[in-house]
Amino acid sequence: MVDFFKTKEGKIVRLDKPEQNCWINASNPTDDEISELVNLLNVEESFIKAALDEEETSRVEAEDGNVLVIVDVPYTHKDEDTVIYETMPLGMIITDDYFVTVCLRDFSVINDIEDGYVKNIQTAHKTQFMLTLLLKTANRYLQYLHQIDKYSIAIEKRLQVSMKNKELIQMLDLEKSLIYFTTSLRADETTLNKILKGRYIKLYEDDKDLLDDVLIEIAQAIEMSQIYSSILIGTSDAMASIISNNLNIVMKRFTLISILFAIPSIVTGFYGMNIALSDEVSSLPLAHFWWVPLVISAVGILITWLILRNDRMMK
Repeated sequence: MVDFFKTKEGKIVRLDKPEQNCWINASNPTDDEISELVNLLNVEESFIKAALDEEETSRVEAEDGNVLVIVDVPYTHKDEDTVIYETMPLGMIITDDYFVTVCLRDFSVINDIEDGYVKNIQTAHKTQFMLTLLLKTANRYLQYLHQIDKYSIAIEKRLQVSMKNKELIQMLDLEKSLIYFTTSLRADETTLNKILKGRYIKLYEDDKDLLDDVLIEIAQAIEMSQIYSSILIGTSDAMASIISNNLNIVMKRFTLISILFAIPSIVTGFYGMNIALSDEVSSLPLAHFWWVPLVISAVGILITWLILRNDRMMK
């Protein structure tokens, strides 16, 4: 889908067709739409398709006066009851007449700009528009990182009670998300530092100040993702140790219980053997006293119960 927008009277309005100094947003465009954009922008087809490759890395390049900036942006999707945090490439093309964004799927920040939630957007000021989009993207990273932190705390509380595989898998998904975030943020920081040098895009003082703000937010997001990742790894290791320890405790109790039930069977089986020397004489001591097996079994049960009780009291 390809949409056209332009700032008129301080507001973003949708256009039916492209105009000079408008913003073109291509979300998962078809081959025909890509061909139309190539003819409209007079750029190489690779400029458009680069951002549609999920494996594309963050970078900046210029060709014939047109600039392509690709950054990794965060997005979320649901997998059953779990929220998955991942990243995807977003391409931004700056030409003399248009500012173009290309993405494989809808991006929440772009949707906010389309709906008018982001103020002071001027489509004619292409560099400033791009930097504002990058600043909102960095803020979205921080927002998702806070959500991951709260989500991990909730999972940790559930793990302390349930100890199920589901919670451990969710913790693993969060660790993967933080790795994606850290890798993407570092690549974005490298790309932004290249832009800051002014070799690809001419920057004015206001643009440099805005780009500095973006870099500060990116650096904060990198630090947060690294901290949360370390906490999650430590929590996962601790939970694995707790689960292993609980398994050892359970196995110990089952062993004692099996001994508890084995004692009566051993005693009664022992006294139930037909090994008497004659009708008057038995080779087993106290064999004619029916209560002897019961007493021996009771003593064994009592000892086992005292061991279990002492084990519970020491916790």
